[in-house]
Amino acid sequence: MKVTSPAFSDGATIPEKYTGDGPDVSPPLSIKDVDPKAVSLVIIMDDPDAPAGTFTHWVIWNIPTKITEIPEKVPRDREVKSLGGAKHGMTDFGELGYGGPSPPPGKPHRYMFNVFALGTKLDLLAGTSRDALERAMKGHVLAKAVLTGIYER
Repeated sequence: MKVTSPAFSDGATIPEKYTGDGPDVSPPLSIKDVDPKAVSLVIIMDDPDAPAGTFTHWVIWNIPTKITEIPEKVPRDREVKSLGGAKHGMTDFGELGYGGPSPPPGKPHRYMFNVFALGTKLDLLAGTSRDALERAMKGHVLAKAVLTGIYER
């Protein structure tokens, strides 16, 4: 499985549009070569370079595997109808939906768009924490792909 974005390449700078310094909309993502046994996709975007430890910027699950193009500006709704009823979890901003990079000034931070292919759909309520999501994913992950973007102030 592979995840890419037409907005930036792996290891490149994330455009301001997709950050807290711009309109703060989610970037478009393209997911290829999904395991045919997969039932749903999960996206967890985080910043492993945050001063207090890994900071979660986006948590969304139950994306049907037939959806391989995640559009720009995914609505911050609890349940995203345009993504087959996918559900948003709680970020470390204390909000639902995508929250773009907004690191403290100083050094570049890596932002990891982790995409997981699961062999099941998850029975979790919107607003669930990343920890609870990861516990529910255990034993169901068939594949993982990562796209890394860089951003600094």
